Amino acid sequence: MSVLIALTIVAGLVALAWVGVSLLGLSTLFGVVIPYSALLIFLVGFAWKVISWARSPVPFRIPTTCGQQKSLPFLHYEPLESPATGAATFMRMALEVLFFRSLFRNTRASLNDSDQVVHVSSKWLWAGALAFHWSMLLIILRHLRFFLEGSPSFLHWVEALDGFFQLTAPTFYLSNGILIAALLF
Repeated sequence: MSVLIALTIVAGLVALAWVGVSLLGLSTLFGVVIPYSALLIFLVGFAWKVISWARSPVPFRIPTTCGQQKSLPFLHYEPLESPATGAATFMRMALEVLFFRSLFRNTRASLNDSDQVVHVSSKWLWAGALAFHWSMLLIILRHLRFFLEGSPSFLHWVEALDGFFQLTAPTFYLSNGILIAALLF
């Protein structure tokens, strides 16, 4: 039932845009103002959420800290495992956001044949999540050329490298295939 509600809302929005553009002549509103406003609202909300996470005492729950805290000078401490400075905290957050360190260490508990608990690594889940998110980033970077006037040259390099395996008339991008494979996984 919820699919029908969502489909009805989407059909209503399409009808509203069609009536606004074809009958009322509001093509600038529906073609420029609303899309850029939506992008601006998204970027401001995203930045707001990241800043609020960064200001909180515990930005996100990472239960896999395993390093020595900074304490006595003769004890070696791990700054990325138990950060004591802002720079170390930034590095730990960057590694978590870019490479999903806590998901890399994730294990799955299961019972073997003799009813003993066995912890099994979930590296495939980590690899699938990493592949999905990095290919999504490449797709977003590739699409920036549609929104930027005089797009930067690195965006053309991203598109050229991503479309290296041009197999069909519309270019087959490697990130699209990886994204679909990661979603199916």
